[in-house]
Amino acid sequence: MTLQHKKLPIGIQTFREIREEGYYYVDKTALAQQLATEGKYYFLSRPRRFGKSLFLDTLAELFEGNESLFRGLQCHGRWDWTQRYPVIRLSFGAGRLERREQLDIRIHDLLRVNAERLGLPLPQGLDVPGCFGELIRQAERQAGQRVVVLVDEYDKPILDNLTEPAIARQMRDGLRDLYSVIKDNDAHIRFAFLTGVSKFSKVSIFSGLNNLNDITIDASYSAICGYTDEDVDTVFAPELMDLDREEIRAWYNGYNWTGTSVYNPFDLLLLFDKREFRPWWFETGTPTFLVDWLTRQEATFTPQLESWQTDLDLLGAFDIDHIEPEALLWQTGYLTIASTRQLPGMTEVHLTLPNREVRASLNAALLRRLQGRSQPASRHLPRLYDVLMAHDMTALEQLLHSFFASIPHDWYRNNPIAQYEGYWASIFYSHFAALGLDIRLEDVTNQGRIDMAVLFNGQVYLFEFKVVEQTPEGKALAQLQAKNYAEKYRSRGEPMHLIGVEFSSSARNVVGFELLTLEAT
Repeated sequence: MTLQHKKLPIGIQTFREIREEGYYYVDKTALAQQLATEGKYYFLSRPRRFGKSLFLDTLAELFEGNESLFRGLQCHGRWDWTQRYPVIRLSFGAGRLERREQLDIRIHDLLRVNAERLGLPLPQGLDVPGCFGELIRQAERQAGQRVVVLVDEYDKPILDNLTEPAIARQMRDGLRDLYSVIKDNDAHIRFAFLTGVSKFSKVSIFSGLNNLNDITIDASYSAICGYTDEDVDTVFAPELMDLDREEIRAWYNGYNWTGTSVYNPFDLLLLFDKREFRPWWFETGTPTFLVDWLTRQEATFTPQLESWQTDLDLLGAFDIDHIEPEALLWQTGYLTIASTRQLPGMTEVHLTLPNREVRASLNAALLRRLQGRSQPASRHLPRLYDVLMAHDMTALEQLLHSFFASIPHDWYRNNPIAQYEGYWASIFYSHFAALGLDIRLEDVTNQGRIDMAVLFNGQVYLFEFKVVEQTPEGKALAQLQAKNYAEKYRSRGEPMHLIGVEFSSSARNVVGFELLTLEAT
């Protein structure tokens, strides 16, 4: 049987274009139909380039009753195509707004575009809430049907100004006035769906719209955006030839919102087009603000990225004046939900890095900030790979010295981050993580020490890295032996190398390196 190739919808967010012009399409219409028939007000947070805009466009075509586009899709036989609803669509994805006046002008222009498309006059002499409310009521009177409101990138004017909190607050206040209109016009609205990257606390931006059903971490909708393993193996089967399926999974799968794990669509489409494994998603928007904020303001202990325990409520407590690092990392897609646990009075969430792309790219970006210049990390990473491939332990010891010796002395004096207790262990861990290696951490609570397993090239490397001024008792290698971490990897039947690395923060370099090799059994 010959598999038929179709066009790859790279960057295409228009449902009609995908359906009419022969592109691959992953059918999300059953979820769209379920939302439309089971509820009224919805909110969804997903990272950038995950297909939110395409899903909103699918909803718009569904409610407008464009039946021909849905033939052969899951919802076709379950939707009443005789009913057509007026749809108002607002998107803040274009450009950057830096003043409240610009936001109001943009909103008025969006309302004008919607009025023209609906064949209505734009209400004059009204402020933003008044104009929006009147447009909703006019649309209902003209169509004889209640109105559908779809809002894309609802939060972008705020996120674009997080480094200027006063401006961000002005944007928040303007958007809150706009969104409050939806609740005030409940009798005239059939359906409303708001989506964006962040999950701002309801008090801060949705205080006037507290009846939203937040489906961000609803297991039933975990795969509402993104591609599942089944999608890859069926819809995109023609594109899999000569690509290692397990490598695809390791590189790009792993995003999870308490249900089915998904791939970022942008990654897979670029992989299928270019036939090359690269951090396609990460490269489209290097998170400069995020990296600076994590290293300078929060002094994040980078090994904690592998296993971050938090309260579910904190993930939805994002606000301009108080940003929890785990909330920002999760909402932007750099951490994902590994598991949840219900405790008395709270839900504990275990966050982790989703895949190789994020692990390697984020740690490489963090290293550039941690080390004070871009050159050392880019020079050391290929060397570290070669050393591990050759299993040259003498060269590894020398390279560990180089990690720290190459940091400029002025960097220590001018950057407070070099003074926090997790700084040295972060540099050690992030070099290995930036290579995208299979890393297992035992404990990320003590920032003066990390216990790390690296599984690579048929070898198991067990490291204990300790800062002697912070964790002085005993030798690193002896402690590694006493914990018997090697036992859990013995069944792999591979050589194991126990490596104790001792670091002095006063000397700013490695002062001890001990090795014990256990042959495969």
